[in-house]
Amino acid sequence: MALNVHVTGVSGLIGDVVYAHLAAQPERYTVTGSGRRFGSSSRVAPGRPLSCPPERFRRADLADLDAMERAFEGAEVVVHMGAIPDPEAPLEIIVPSNVVGGYNALEACRRQGVRRIVYASTVMTDWGYRFDEPYKAIGEGRFDEVPDDFRRVTHLDPTRPTEPYSASKVWGEGLCRAYADGHGLSCLCLRIGGVNHEDAPGSAAGGALWCSQRDVATVTELAVNAPAELRFDIFYALSDNRYRWLDAEHTRRVLGFEPADRAEDAIAR
Repeated sequence: MALNVHVTGVSGLIGDVVYAHLAAQPERYTVTGSGRRFGSSSRVAPGRPLSCPPERFRRADLADLDAMERAFEGAEVVVHMGAIPDPEAPLEIIVPSNVVGGYNALEACRRQGVRRIVYASTVMTDWGYRFDEPYKAIGEGRFDEVPDDFRRVTHLDPTRPTEPYSASKVWGEGLCRAYADGHGLSCLCLRIGGVNHEDAPGSAAGGALWCSQRDVATVTELAVNAPAELRFDIFYALSDNRYRWLDAEHTRRVLGFEPADRAEDAIAR
C-alpha cells in the first residue's frame, strides 16, 4: 500500500523538487501538498510549473493551525519544507512562518496522528563557524591554506546561528526534540545545504555547502523511510563536495545516504 506523504511549502524550490520526486513513484507514495498560495515561488526556475496539481493541493498558511491540521488529514508522514528561507528577513516576517509555523506543523501532526515529520532545517544553524579557520578560508576560497585533514563540524557540536532565520531553525530543531520525547512523534531534522534553481554552485567557495536537487530529494526520501524506531535525529543534507566542512558520515551511516553529485563537477558543466 502506498505511503501517504504530505509536503508543505510545495510552491518553494525544495518543496517542489521533493514533491515531484515522490509523486513520480505512485506505487510507493500518495502525495499531497500545501502552501499559502497555488503557484511557484520566485526561487523556482522561471517558467517551471508547480509539480503539485490543483487536486492534490491544500491551501494552508503556516500561521493558521486549523488550516494546517486540515491539510495534514490522512497523512502518515509530513515533509515540512514550508518556511521563509531568507537570512536577511526581519524578525517580524520570520516569526509567523518559521517560529509559529514550525510549532503549528508539529502540533498539527500530533493532532492528526501523523507518525513522522521530516523537518527542513538548514546548514545555517552552524553559519557562525565561518568566522573560524579553516572554515573562513574555505568560504573565502583560500583553499591552499586548508589542511587536508581539517576537522568537520558535526551535528553534535553547538549550533551557531547568525540571524533570526537560522535561529528560528535552531528553535525548530529544539521543538522537534520536545515533540519526539513528549508525544512520541518521529522527528528527523535535515540541515539542508544551498539548493538553487540553476542546480549548480556559483563558485568553488560557494560550493562547499551546496546540495543538488537530486541529492536533496534522495536524502529526504531516505528520511521518510527511515526505521520507525528512529525517534529523533539531525542530519546534514549536502552533496559530496571537496571542501564540505560539515560532517556527512552520520547521514551516510544512519540513513544510508550516498550523494550522487559534487559541486566541483557541477561547476565544470
